Amino acid sequence: MPGSLFRRILVPHDFSPQATVALKAAAGLAREHEGTLTVLHVIVPFYVPADVPFGFAADTMPSPASFVPEQRKQLEAVVTRALGKGIARVAYRVDIGDAAQCILEAARRADSIVMSTHGRSGLTHLLIGSVAEKVVRHSTVPVLTIRVPDKAARKKT
Repeated sequence: MPGSLFRRILVPHDFSPQATVALKAAAGLAREHEGTLTVLHVIVPFYVPADVPFGFAADTMPSPASFVPEQRKQLEAVVTRALGKGIARVAYRVDIGDAAQCILEAARRADSIVMSTHGRSGLTHLLIGSVAEKVVRHSTVPVLTIRVPDKAARKKT
């Protein structure tokens, strides 16, 4: 069926201006193909070693799950601000874990992924890696990546 590639679109969103540009592009594709969006935000857990000085201890740190309601509310606000209130076919999802793995897991219920890439290169890319690159390499559904330079993203959001 033509257009089925954009019927169920997964849009990872990290609250960056680049992700909002990708969100707007995905919304246009969903509108054109009578599709739906699932906007996903991933909370990456932080780990505190037991021997950290200054009184921080792993058992005193809040659980990443405690941030889910706040992050979901923020995600809904970002989407509403970017797309307006007339978008009825949007589902929101907040997961906890490795960003690339959570995106790949969520993509099992999608026809495609539309996501931004920050375009890191050199040493930064080597040390941090690229979530978008991992998703492209391992996704079982097509991935549309959108690279927006920082200045252009700020103007479009």
